[in-house]
Amino acid sequence: MTALHRWADLLAAWAIPSKILANAPESPWVLPRQVFQRRADAQIAAPTGETHTATRAALAEPGTVLDVGAAAGATSLPLLGRAPVRELTAVDADDELLAGFAARAADLGLPTTILCGRWPELADETPVADVVVCGNVVYNVADLARFVHALTAHARRRVIVEVAAAHPLTELNPLWRRFHGIERPTGPTADDFLAVLSELGIEPAVARWRRLPEAEYATFAELTDVTRRRLCLPADAEPDVAAALRELGVDLALPPDLGSSGRDLVTVSWPGRGV
Repeated sequence: MTALHRWADLLAAWAIPSKILANAPESPWVLPRQVFQRRADAQIAAPTGETHTATRAALAEPGTVLDVGAAAGATSLPLLGRAPVRELTAVDADDELLAGFAARAADLGLPTTILCGRWPELADETPVADVVVCGNVVYNVADLARFVHALTAHARRRVIVEVAAAHPLTELNPLWRRFHGIERPTGPTADDFLAVLSELGIEPAVARWRRLPEAEYATFAELTDVTRRRLCLPADAEPDVAAALRELGVDLALPPDLGSSGRDLVTVSWPGRGV
């Protein structure tokens, strides 16, 4: 089996069993916009991590930036005022997060081109940039070859991708076992992503690092509600979910999002081929 096929198969295994999904009172596919917003604001105030370091290095000379899967701006907006960014383009499928991105960019004094839609479907109408960044998106992408080729073709200097070391939803696996008695997948991982890149002829620079703990939700109750919905549980199960989270050792003062990117991260970068 090729690395590309293995990646696609591992992602497909995350489908929720039909019987559980049919009985879910709400959609389990929760997009916690507040987490992305809080993360963007924290990074803009005080950038941390190897992705920010690599991107600033790629912008030693003034240049343009394309942010694919931009969300609220945690990957690219911290560059403004800290690196010589001439122009910024943001691509994301969520118009609400993009509106927040545009507002933050305006506050930072840089007009930004906003493109709402999925990558690489928008590639043909997206300008080539000097640096392309893509933060915590690839676990949503089954067809990695097309996705990666489009990133590479849109970067003149460098492509910089941030990916969680393990699939973020694995953090919920003990809770699926507890509440539903089922085993969930454990892959793919960042190493699987690196295997795909190697298969595509890309030998990237790799930096492994850990994000410092931070409060990704305003309250523990907010984390509990999102987790309960992700687990396809009814509202009256919330006290049980809260108890389970406490038993897992979740820090009530710094409630993390179990399912967006995790704290163990890998920054992967390689030369672009855009012109």
